Amino acid sequence: MARRVIETEATTEEKKTETSLRPRFLKDYIGQKALKEKLAVYIDAAKARGDALDHVLLYGPPGLGKTTLAGIIADEMGSHIKVTSGPAIEKPGEMAAILNNLKENDVLFVDEIHRLNRQVEEVLYPAMEDFALDILIGKGATAKSIRLNLPKFTLVGATTRPGMLTAPLRDRFGVVEHLEYYTIDELTEIILRSASILDVGINDRGAVAIARRSRGTPRIANRLLRRVRDFAQVRYDGNVTDRVASDALDLLAVDQFGLESSDRDLLTAIITRFDGGPVGLDTLAASVGEDAGTIEDVIEPFLLKNGFIMRTPRGRVATRRAYEHLDYPWPGEED
Repeated sequence: MARRVIETEATTEEKKTETSLRPRFLKDYIGQKALKEKLAVYIDAAKARGDALDHVLLYGPPGLGKTTLAGIIADEMGSHIKVTSGPAIEKPGEMAAILNNLKENDVLFVDEIHRLNRQVEEVLYPAMEDFALDILIGKGATAKSIRLNLPKFTLVGATTRPGMLTAPLRDRFGVVEHLEYYTIDELTEIILRSASILDVGINDRGAVAIARRSRGTPRIANRLLRRVRDFAQVRYDGNVTDRVASDALDLLAVDQFGLESSDRDLLTAIITRFDGGPVGLDTLAASVGEDAGTIEDVIEPFLLKNGFIMRTPRGRVATRRAYEHLDYPWPGEED
């Protein structure tokens, strides 16, 4: 089987560790059961035909495994993967060069694909549909267009904001799948697997304690596991129990619902500065000193899913659950 090649810039030690925790095959991938079953069928069918897998679009909040699934697709297909991101490709020629260097059945993974500029995106249209590149040679009246054939490849696009994809690009994906937040049981299994790879002593209750505060997200679960491991090594005997995990996560200001300081700051601002809302996104972002995109893509989805805020036509509103969690009296019950 071809060894997977990932083309990235120099990574930090943290990123190297994260990469080592990623499963390489569907059988080792935990969670997203329905998506796994469908991908297994699509991959087996493509391999039986001796064909490339249809282009795949994966969307959902950050940290749910979109990059991992792209790597798994390449490994399951026995091919190489090349990794880039939407913001990294500034000119059509850069995308053309990447496409021209692909081999038969390669996987091209484009993270944050919604951030491709329109000129770069247009290079993808014939590449995805006809496996060809349209190159313009010359200028003015003497200019002519030639078509270069490309090997069959699979484009895997990942996005946290599918609504920002243009219809022509979105319609060229044969497989479009949404990644869901993970359950506590699934996160517990992921944490136990990661602890085994990292050689961290941990019991089931310790893993559950971390899973409960991981916001339904494997990336956060693995990050918290590494930080709890440090705490266990320095202040305890190196083993992670529920008490060690709870103490460490309290010190990290991650509460029992997985809310971090940025989450609580946002909720507090809505409640105390804007009387519980509604408040517009840009106003809220300026108030808490966060980028509006970060609030919309990273902070807000989890708060919405767990009932701490609501979106209305006029803006964001804090719910009764947010008031209770932060120990603020619900309006009308101050007395």
